[in-house]
Amino acid sequence: MSTTSTTAVAPLTTQDAETLLDTARRAAETAGVTVAVTVLDAGGHLLAFRRDDRAVLIAGETSTRKAFTALQLNAPTADLVDAVRPGGPFHTLPTALDRPLLFIAGGVPVHRDGRLIGAIGVGGGAPEQDHGFATAAVRALS
Repeated sequence: MSTTSTTAVAPLTTQDAETLLDTARRAAETAGVTVAVTVLDAGGHLLAFRRDDRAVLIAGETSTRKAFTALQLNAPTADLVDAVRPGGPFHTLPTALDRPLLFIAGGVPVHRDGRLIGAIGVGGGAPEQDHGFATAAVRALS
């Protein structure tokens, strides 16, 4: 008889979500960019969301879709852009699901002790900026 040990990993908390949100917003503010930030838990449920007053309205939708995409594929959306181009391995994936995925940089999965516990999405800046803001937030949580 073999025994398997499982170590519980603490889930993403609302305090973690606020840290992610605040760090991403501060990074964007420092860069002079208005953004929306979405934080999802491992089940895809909304933990935190904020859109700057001056951010374009679509930023709220893009930040949420970026977070969802990063969570579902357990990868930064910046790393997936080429995979959905014509001829890419995920070419049809953006339209294959009921809930649309978004393959634009700015979504980053959040891990704790090597386990996926959630994701953050940032929308409103250039894709590279959004990715940088999300990445800075994840680093601050570590």
